[in-house]
Amino acid sequence: MKTSFGERVKDLEEKLGVNKSFDIIKREINIDGKKLVAFFIDGFVKDDMMFWILSFLQKSKREEIVPNTITKLITTKIPYVECDSEKDLQKIEYFILSGAAALFIDGVEEAIIVDTRTYPARGPEEPDLEKVTRGSRDGFVETIVFNTALIRRRVRDPNLRFELLNVGKRSQTDIAIGYMEDITNEDLIKSLKDKLKKIETDSLVMAEKSLEEYILGRNWNPLPQAKFTERPDVAAAHLLEGHVIIIVDTTPSVMILPVTMFHFTQHAEDYYQNPAIGTYIRWIRFLAMILSYMLPALWLLLVNNKTILPEALSFIGPKKTGTIPLLIQFIILEIGLDLLRIASIHTPNALTTSLGIIGALLLSEFAVKVGWFIPETVLYGAIAGIGMFATPSIEFAMAIRIFRLILVVFTGLLDIYGFIAGLLIFIVTILRTKSFGGINYLWPLIPFNKKALTTILMRKPIPEVRLRPEILKVKDKDSSPPKDKNN
Repeated sequence: MKTSFGERVKDLEEKLGVNKSFDIIKREINIDGKKLVAFFIDGFVKDDMMFWILSFLQKSKREEIVPNTITKLITTKIPYVECDSEKDLQKIEYFILSGAAALFIDGVEEAIIVDTRTYPARGPEEPDLEKVTRGSRDGFVETIVFNTALIRRRVRDPNLRFELLNVGKRSQTDIAIGYMEDITNEDLIKSLKDKLKKIETDSLVMAEKSLEEYILGRNWNPLPQAKFTERPDVAAAHLLEGHVIIIVDTTPSVMILPVTMFHFTQHAEDYYQNPAIGTYIRWIRFLAMILSYMLPALWLLLVNNKTILPEALSFIGPKKTGTIPLLIQFIILEIGLDLLRIASIHTPNALTTSLGIIGALLLSEFAVKVGWFIPETVLYGAIAGIGMFATPSIEFAMAIRIFRLILVVFTGLLDIYGFIAGLLIFIVTILRTKSFGGINYLWPLIPFNKKALTTILMRKPIPEVRLRPEILKVKDKDSSPPKDKNN
């Protein structure tokens, strides 16, 4: 280990590439004859703050800072809140690359770390995927410190913990694990930390999504096992239930673990409305999700077996099937919906409306006119598409899309047996899916919990929802505040 001042400074210069990278700044000053070298990255540090700190140091006298140079500088000469000392050169390198400034003093082995960093950041805006008609309009941003502050603003509890870890040999990505110390299951926290520490990779290429795949393992199951949110109020609510949240720097999404299937069916809008209205919205959403999955295949099954239809439903089915077989029509419609969705992502906002009109109206109308499609397949395909977009979680909506396509293909090829086989594939997949920590994906349906299931099916008044989910095995099961013993 290099211990002399010159060796440490030279080694850091070579590692950081001071003379090669224009944004790596090395600044030398004298403190009454004592040499000081500062390393920092241009664009990360606050210029006015660094100017202020360095000017204070330059005005210092030698007798004011010796002996015990580091201690005296930190306590009397550097007027800044986030200031500490560090001896390990590798950690010093990490702090500099994270945006802090490192100060080396001649004759002293330790370096002073001054956290004067500021990251380029946008303002908190309402997330596009989780809009509400009434409620807060702020959302997470790409800076981890801002995100923890947005949560602490809502949860002013001394038991709220944010533990910082680094993942990625080269990226050194900051990851914060958030939990309530007096609520969250300790085994859950320990298991998550162990998984994070075992991750061996150069970098998290796609931030929280890459991290999810490392935590939950290599899996081709389309059903999501982690919930993502960009709303601080949603993250805070899950923390108070006993969940763990993971915040990855450079991304505005927060990962919530563990979750069940029913977490993907709820939305913040339910709780910003009256309980009766919230329950109605929730039921409509459940209906939309069921129709999204089953309607096209069910219609195809009934059309192929008109003899089983009662008189009241005899109108179902086309008089003419069109040039293309019904199964192929549905497959083309599914692919067409995905093409529109992908195209809308790559289309500037000003042109998105025009794209929707062209895709949804003109193409479908012309396809019917030329005889490719019949109006009924377009209708049921559109209803299925609307049901998909009514699903709160885009990950869960895309999983339903995959299973819907399987169900349609099996029904078109094998009729009633294919329909049953497609349903069985979906059911077996859900039954075999486990959330993080081995939690059953279908809880509270399996294992059955009447109170918890009622809370999911009904948007109950907040004061009535007292018990936290028992599946999380929390320390404090009752969410109501403790009674004052003096009363």
